[in-house]
Amino acid sequence: MIATRVKEILSELTAGNCFGEPVTLVAATKTRTAEEINRAIEAGVTDIGENRVQEFTAKYEEVHGANRHFIGRLQTNKVKYLIGKTKLIHSVDRDGLAETISLLSQKAGIASDILLEVNLGEDSKGGYPLAGAFEAYERLRDVKGLCVRGFMAMLPLNADESEAGILCDRMRAFFERAKTQDQNIKYLSMGMSGDYKLCLAHGSNMIRLGTSIFGERN
Repeated sequence: MIATRVKEILSELTAGNCFGEPVTLVAATKTRTAEEINRAIEAGVTDIGENRVQEFTAKYEEVHGANRHFIGRLQTNKVKYLIGKTKLIHSVDRDGLAETISLLSQKAGIASDILLEVNLGEDSKGGYPLAGAFEAYERLRDVKGLCVRGFMAMLPLNADESEAGILCDRMRAFFERAKTQDQNIKYLSMGMSGDYKLCLAHGSNMIRLGTSIFGERN
């Protein structure tokens, strides 16, 4: 089943997003076993994302052949477990976290690729408010040990299709504004199993799918 779903999704993504840009599929692997994840990778998944540091470290040696992303809320005291092991940290939602990633990355002699998380209006979620997110990007883009590669957002659960489309368009405009002045900006990570089609239709170029690949969680 996993292999079938992966192949169907990858086939769907060959057309790219609404701008014809390639789309990166990140398999969201929260609670999934290493066996399930490896099956998805064998079927063509190239990037996987964990929500919890404990799961990231537990599965790290058991999963093979994919780029590792961290896509969940990240505490500063857990950053040390990710440095040098991730292709991309999606959920940089505050300056203090960015500073910790910067310091530990510099100690390791690397620059960590990150996305800034933008909050689209849900109080329960982290992220820079959309109104202040560009200033946050300007503060962090030249910080040593960091490389800002783009932005991540989650659509509010209660948004209707029209409202969600408007929010996506605002994120895409924000992404374009940064991209015109910074060649490092590459990713707009927006879209999960319930809304990824809408996000692709409004310019997302990276989606994070769990249920669509692995089925419902137990």
